[in-house]
Amino acid sequence: MRPKLPPFTFPAPVAAVVSRLPMWPAAWALSRALDFGTGRIVPRDALGPLVGRRFALCARDLGLTVHFESTPSGFRPAAPPFAPDLSITATVRDFIALGLREEDPDTLFFARRLQVEGDTDLGLTVKNLLDGIDWGVVAEALLAQLPAAVRRFVPGR
Repeated sequence: MRPKLPPFTFPAPVAAVVSRLPMWPAAWALSRALDFGTGRIVPRDALGPLVGRRFALCARDLGLTVHFESTPSGFRPAAPPFAPDLSITATVRDFIALGLREEDPDTLFFARRLQVEGDTDLGLTVKNLLDGIDWGVVAEALLAQLPAAVRRFVPGR
């Protein structure tokens, strides 16, 4: 049994730096993770209710807000500003704990550590979808794709 994730938050100076960085790489990685993770549990056509919807994922302690949208061919980064249909906010630690299944989204929500704003039905659909993803498998797959992604985006590599 692995040890439980310890409590932590990123210090304000780190958030001040991160908030000035381009968000596209994080949105791209999240979009790839969602495509891979959802592709393992549901067929693409079952994601029809998400098509055309826009999302914001905010890691409040890191100063990071990732904007992405669902298209018929999958998730993709979206450039702000736009009004998301669904916005989910938590600390990095709480997002990781959700992915590791150490924390329940309902518990975090009622403890006010997870904020969900926007379309309620969409929020429930996304919650159930995210609960079905094996994030450990997704992380391994993304790490395996990292060298090819770096070669594509970094000149001379």
